[in-house]
Amino acid sequence: MSETVLSIKHWGNNLGVRLPSAIAKAARLHADQKVRVSVENGRVIIAPADDHQLSLDERLARFDPEKHGGEVMVTQPVGAEHW
Repeated sequence: MSETVLSIKHWGNNLGVRLPSAIAKAARLHADQKVRVSVENGRVIIAPADDHQLSLDERLARFDPEKHGGEVMVTQPVGAEHW
């Protein structure tokens, strides 16, 4: 098990830590990789994010009109359009 003690620093309006290369290598993380950050029982968990690109059907299945403001597209004229 790789372990180290790091200091949390300000990064703009956020906080951040820099992962030493030994820790990143042990966790199989690399630069520009997407990760999922979560908190479980007071512990911060950093795990590789799934890079799966959603298909159009998958994106539409996740669309919630109440959450995202109703219609996907305005269907009434908003200017001088001829319908």
